Amino acid sequence: MNSRARTLLAAALVLGIAAGPAAPAAFANTTATAPHAGDARTRTVPEADAEALGAAIAGLPADDATAALVRVGGTDGSWRGSSGVHDLVSNRPADPAGRFRAGSVTKVFTAATALQLAGERKLDLDRTARHYLPDLIPAAYGRVTVRQLLDHTSGIPAAQMPGKTLEEAYAHRFDPHTPRGMVSSAMAQAPEFAPGRSQHYLNINYTVLGLLIEKVTGDSYAHQVGERILRPLGLRSTSFPGTDPGIRGPHNHGYQLFDTPGGGTELRDVTVWGVTDAWAAGDIVSTTADLERFTRALFAGRVVRGPLLEEMFTLPASSVRTYLTGAPARYSAGLSVLTLGGREVWGKTGGRWGYNTVMAATRDLSRTLVYSVNSTDAKGQDMNATAMDIVVAAFGAPPAG
Repeated sequence: MNSRARTLLAAALVLGIAAGPAAPAAFANTTATAPHAGDARTRTVPEADAEALGAAIAGLPADDATAALVRVGGTDGSWRGSSGVHDLVSNRPADPAGRFRAGSVTKVFTAATALQLAGERKLDLDRTARHYLPDLIPAAYGRVTVRQLLDHTSGIPAAQMPGKTLEEAYAHRFDPHTPRGMVSSAMAQAPEFAPGRSQHYLNINYTVLGLLIEKVTGDSYAHQVGERILRPLGLRSTSFPGTDPGIRGPHNHGYQLFDTPGGGTELRDVTVWGVTDAWAAGDIVSTTADLERFTRALFAGRVVRGPLLEEMFTLPASSVRTYLTGAPARYSAGLSVLTLGGREVWGKTGGRWGYNTVMAATRDLSRTLVYSVNSTDAKGQDMNATAMDIVVAAFGAPPAG
């Protein structure tokens, strides 16, 4: 893959990870720790793909990641692999069934739940969010529709959050936040653009969607997703942590690279970190097995049925461009799209401190990919090197030029 294609892929995949304050990236590859590299158990994909996938996760822990869990599936064959360590103290091998923070992959569950409610006529995608939440959404945002929340074309700015630097974010990692408080903070500001004119990927859109789900069902967001998606699909290792800053159940530790006063760097264990700021936009905990099952069911039409499923595979009108950059809009309702290896790949990235995640597939489910990479800069400006290698090994490189 040439440097131009690698740059394009990195820019594309990092969207959806850095939806909040991001720290500067600082990666450098190091020598492998051989005993924990490439613990692949099933290799039924073509031999060249298996070799590329094994190479992508070999050598961990390294400067950019301490562990990686990968599942490739689909009609083209399957492959399972894990690499790295459970933690940097014991150095025991990473748990391939470990739970992790899936970050913005949560948005796919939120979008699917909202679309189910639309199918039941409890939500109207073309009705305004203010119609459902008149006490919370002011007149300045009165024209924002449910569909514009789903595809990030609402124009609502991000909520004001404490901590502009990584150190400040770390100091505030246990601060409690409420969805209504986040929305009030965002809507106290002026709109970024008129609804439907541009696309700006921000968590606030899905925070509002979570509140809409609660309003029209009279139930909690987490319980609705549980009853509609988790229980029917048997996703027993997927959960919503709520106010608990830890990860319940077996999991590999996440680490973040911090600058030190003397000009060096250090790794800190950031496994325990509050997620109340993310809620319906990014707080879910899951496993690669559960996310693979969810991906297959979603793409096969067993979660969202009929024409409403197409909302997840339909981008805004071509006239809608990305806010600030002017690039073509790439987000649909819950998903985004890239061209890799000459075919369209739909999916979602996610990033919480210490953890990067992807769920992705071709529409025909010939190939699916789920990974968790314990990135040492999971919300950085650049794509994690290990994660990028996994994506290219699974699907191929993006178009050159």
